[in-house]
Amino acid sequence: ADAYYNMGVALKERGKLQEAIEAYNKALSIKPDYADAYYNMGNTLKKRGKLKEAIEAYKKALAIKPDNADAYYNMGNTLKKRGKLKEAIEAYKRALAIKPDNADAYTYNNMGIALKERGKLKEAIEAYKRALAIKPDYAGAYINMGNALKGFTFKKPSPSLHKIITSLLDKKSYVRPNTIARAVISLLKFEPNMQKHLQPLCFGKVGPYPPQEIIAELSRLPLLLKLMSVCPLPDLELENLFIALRASLLSSISSLKGSPTLLRFQSALALQCFTNEYIYKQSEHEEKALTDLEASIRLNLSNGCQPSAQYILCLASYKALNQYEWCDLLSINDDIEEVLTRQIIEPKQEKNLKANIPVLEEITDKVSSKVREQYEASPYPRWVDLGLRLEPAPIFEVINELKLKLFHPSINNVEFPNILIAGCGTGQHSIETAARLKGSKVLAIDLSLSSLVYARRKTEELGIQNIDYMQADILELGKLDKQFDIVESVGVLHHIDDPVAGWRVLKDCLKPGGLMKIGLYSELARQPVVAIREEIRQSGIGLSDLEMKLFRTMVMHSNKNHHKRILSFHDFYSLSELKDLLFHVQEHRFSIPQIQDCIAKLELKFCGFEADIIIDNFKLTNPAEDDLYNLDKWQAYEESNPRTFTGMYQFWCQKVAIS
Repeated sequence: ADAYYNMGVALKERGKLQEAIEAYNKALSIKPDYADAYYNMGNTLKKRGKLKEAIEAYKKALAIKPDNADAYYNMGNTLKKRGKLKEAIEAYKRALAIKPDNADAYTYNNMGIALKERGKLKEAIEAYKRALAIKPDYAGAYINMGNALKGFTFKKPSPSLHKIITSLLDKKSYVRPNTIARAVISLLKFEPNMQKHLQPLCFGKVGPYPPQEIIAELSRLPLLLKLMSVCPLPDLELENLFIALRASLLSSISSLKGSPTLLRFQSALALQCFTNEYIYKQSEHEEKALTDLEASIRLNLSNGCQPSAQYILCLASYKALNQYEWCDLLSINDDIEEVLTRQIIEPKQEKNLKANIPVLEEITDKVSSKVREQYEASPYPRWVDLGLRLEPAPIFEVINELKLKLFHPSINNVEFPNILIAGCGTGQHSIETAARLKGSKVLAIDLSLSSLVYARRKTEELGIQNIDYMQADILELGKLDKQFDIVESVGVLHHIDDPVAGWRVLKDCLKPGGLMKIGLYSELARQPVVAIREEIRQSGIGLSDLEMKLFRTMVMHSNKNHHKRILSFHDFYSLSELKDLLFHVQEHRFSIPQIQDCIAKLELKFCGFEADIIIDNFKLTNPAEDDLYNLDKWQAYEESNPRTFTGMYQFWCQKVAIS
């Protein structure tokens, strides 16, 4: 029996899986209670894709040798792959129970994945936390923790998570910070140092604050300072606190001592205000004090002196430093380095890149020209960090992960996919796609030059070399005279005068058998947006920053239901995103039946949605595998859960190959 067993091990290592299985079977015919033979046969069957048979082999191994933690672990992985999540979780728990003092980080991590897919986010977060306690450098567990935090709200304090989430954000490429901002804020609000200063705040009633005492207490929350520095914070209580602190700092700036604690907070506040594009309201008193501060800094520089760090950081929390002619005279030191980098050095790099962006064709379409004008005002959206794959994967692996239903298998065999990103904005989409697909070559186009140079700068910063950028209108893409394996266009077609015409152009850019990812606004989910856009139209409110900020302040104080609902939109908390949300010059919205109709007219096939949390929730009431591809079921689900697609419908289609 041992000879056949050893032969099976050797054959498996050489990739001869079927022969290995036969060897294990021979070993078992001689020694029916050979637990290791059943276990290794399970591993071999799993590798061959025979998941059901693998599970049976693991069960037989465990019946003979019930203390085999590895068998429970591998059975859990196999059950998870088959979608048997409840049984998978139980298997992982059994594995952990066998060796509680020598628990395995990978078991906790994979159990977390299964828990998340079952909608048990709280338990998933706890599992990832345990994985990271055992293996603090476990990149996969950090990334999975970030995924679980999306859409989660903490109901009680969890101080041990602060350090983990701060580390997650410090990694820079494991998670998009704005996707976990609400979860992190809900966690931070349990901290006494935070509660103490939020409780007295009421809208419109922010009294005088002794800033240094409050800042000292808030600065004991490094997670807060980190989050402030990397994304807009979508929370009105924090916004009011920061408005009050910013005003207090400005009014008392000449008497403040620039302690390290104060400067760290000022830096985080300046980065927060720059990232949200100075959306915070300010009083006439602040405007006068700001004029005095500007004059003081200018005088110092004209006399050959460097202004103090707290003066520079105070000004940077009201206005971007690159707006000032004297900005190049500032000397960089540790206290202001991050702010000067983001507000002066990086915008200068973007300006220098403008000449290097090729142009497909002059943009002449009237609506496209208006949209371009809107987006040229500033890069949209500003971002600092992203969530990227650790390693790019072959196209067939990504298709399997996304659970896409293919109507022709040819795309699975493409080793070096050519990809078009139509409407790449500031590069988040193009960079994530380039990092996701192995061997990919990406062409990313956009109307806005200011967004394209931001995208190019971030691409170079991340060392990504498989993306080319070009200024172009989707409607003119036929002039490329090129077809792609994958075409992706998210959040763009609904801003075109005739979205279906634009979609048809994209279809013509797609090879037969190719895949297309589309993102469109939902009519149902955007009802509060529709109501507010109509109010703006009727009131004749313009597109100046001041008019938008005043309207936003009115919405913040309103008791109307659709105004309250808009506060839950992340886009409400930065100026360019607010403009895109409520003041866009062109917006169409779709229903699922309309999408179904467009897909049919364009002779495409629906392959599935891409939205982790939404799909996990949908599956709780629609468990059949084919339900994921049934748009009638999705329509019924959205009608019962009208806020499901508040962000967008994001889905994949296939252009059926010509036989």
